[in-house]
Amino acid sequence: MASGSPEHPGPFQAMFELLEADIVVFQECKIQRKDLKDDMVLVPGWDVHFSLPKHKKGYSGVAIYTKNATCCPIRAEEGVTGVLCPPNSTTPYRDLPPEEQIGGYPRPQQLESSLDEATLDSEGRCVVLEFPAFVLIGTYSPANRDETRDQFRLAYLRALDARVRNLVRAEKNVILLGDLNVTRNEMDYAGAADQLRKNNMTVEDLLATPARKLLNQLVFGGRAVGEGDQGQPALWDVTRLHHPDRLGMYTCWDTKTNARPGNFGSRIDYILCSDGIKDYFAFSNIQEGLLGSDHCPVFATLKEKVARNGKLVDIKDMMNPAGMFENGERKREWTAKCLLPLSGKLIPEFDRRRNIKDMFTRNANVSNGPKAAASAQKLEPAVGKAGCGERVSLLEASSESMARAKVAAMPKRRVESPGGARPAKKTKQTPTPTPTPHSGQPTIASFFRPKATAEVPKLPSLNTGPLDGGGEGEDAGGGGGGGGDGQTTSTAATGFQRPSPSRYPGPSTQSPSTARPNKIVDPIVSKDSWSKLLAKRVPPKCEHGEPCVSLVTKKAGPNKGRSFYMCARPLGPSGQKESETEWKCGTFIWSSDWTTGSESAASRAAPGSLPS
Repeated sequence: MASGSPEHPGPFQAMFELLEADIVVFQECKIQRKDLKDDMVLVPGWDVHFSLPKHKKGYSGVAIYTKNATCCPIRAEEGVTGVLCPPNSTTPYRDLPPEEQIGGYPRPQQLESSLDEATLDSEGRCVVLEFPAFVLIGTYSPANRDETRDQFRLAYLRALDARVRNLVRAEKNVILLGDLNVTRNEMDYAGAADQLRKNNMTVEDLLATPARKLLNQLVFGGRAVGEGDQGQPALWDVTRLHHPDRLGMYTCWDTKTNARPGNFGSRIDYILCSDGIKDYFAFSNIQEGLLGSDHCPVFATLKEKVARNGKLVDIKDMMNPAGMFENGERKREWTAKCLLPLSGKLIPEFDRRRNIKDMFTRNANVSNGPKAAASAQKLEPAVGKAGCGERVSLLEASSESMARAKVAAMPKRRVESPGGARPAKKTKQTPTPTPTPHSGQPTIASFFRPKATAEVPKLPSLNTGPLDGGGEGEDAGGGGGGGGDGQTTSTAATGFQRPSPSRYPGPSTQSPSTARPNKIVDPIVSKDSWSKLLAKRVPPKCEHGEPCVSLVTKKAGPNKGRSFYMCARPLGPSGQKESETEWKCGTFIWSSDWTTGSESAASRAAPGSLPS
């Protein structure tokens, strides 16, 4: 069982083989339903249940993957409050018949009155699966970004707290895991001492913050300052149970300051369990060496044999529907009939489809059976008697549906006439419209015609004599007039025509006053200018003599959006910029103040200064 926040999902099959887990819970998937791909949903041998945001893009999202060979949930729901509806249904989960509910839904008096229940479950933050052994809640709680989200954050944590407590009161075992975005105490936060000093706070003030107080009241051994208004503790911190005094057991680091190599982080990812199954866990830890995100996975291992009702029971018997396993041995194969309505494989875009790899490989579950070579249809009676549901399995539909698809895909032949000659198709003759000479909309042909040449200025020489030179007196046939008619008569009388601009190409059609002088461009100078403009800017060097990294200010204020340079080394364990050490130094330079070749030391800010 593992929990994590993938930044780059990559091939899920390879990821699961690396994790060696049977249940994998992802938080902060940052995808919507339209972004789902085949390699996310149609993972061979795995089922998946999603809770994705309804409105915001690239935000939140939770997914729980279960390995079909070892575990199979009996119920699945989306959301904390139960107000959402199952796929293809208009009945909310909390209004379903009792035998179809997981239960434990928060009552109105347990919720924040100012927020609607649908609003709390609209951001894709929770998936709930029920196994015969326990109820598994995978969640991604809102982060403490700014004050505008404080009300929503506390309302969601209160709804989650109420759901867990109600399930425990109903005598159901509960496992809550995921990114809660809350540190329990100063032991789980590397920057606790610095925060207390800057804000002039005490440890009691830190523990009294609403979100931290709510979590500590829910967990056994939590230090909650003030009177508890939520009841008795209900869950155990499984990872802390196996490492009660371990320092630096952080699961999240700031990527902007590269704080992970120096282990300056916080522990906000948990695996919590109810008191009745605390002894089910053999071990729990973090995988801080597994990179790929700003979080690291947290895992817990269940024992193979657990005590239940005074006798040892194989854990596989309690992680699958009744009759699928007996004494740890499989009695019935998993099929697509066992898919729950919330399963990602039943999304219309992926229903009755298989991963392309499955087309070239044999089904792992079927091959492990006593008759691996048996056809899919022969498995139907055993599956039908098991009662996993009424859906048609992919195994049953594979051979027949593929044959039908081939027949449907064959092109239909045309029926030819007896004479062998294909009759010509009669078409209606439509008159071709005659283009209007002065139409306001240009035709396609007009784009390929040469542009009209500018009108040639009138030449005085045409009125005074032949083109090869002559006197400047009036023409013999002229009437002495200077108008247009007199000019036309004059040219006709001399036997010469007005020269056409197309016959004499060149700059003669442009008057000397409008002609531009030829500008000589030096290619060497032009190349140097573009090289300076497009060349990569040389960054300054920090105190270590290494190139700085460029960042952009995102904090609200007058400098928001400005870029700056700072040391590229990771932040040290102290959480402060240090001088003459191997960790991040105090070099800080605004990009606007840096010019290539200047001394970086002259522009350095004092160590620890940050853009405001």
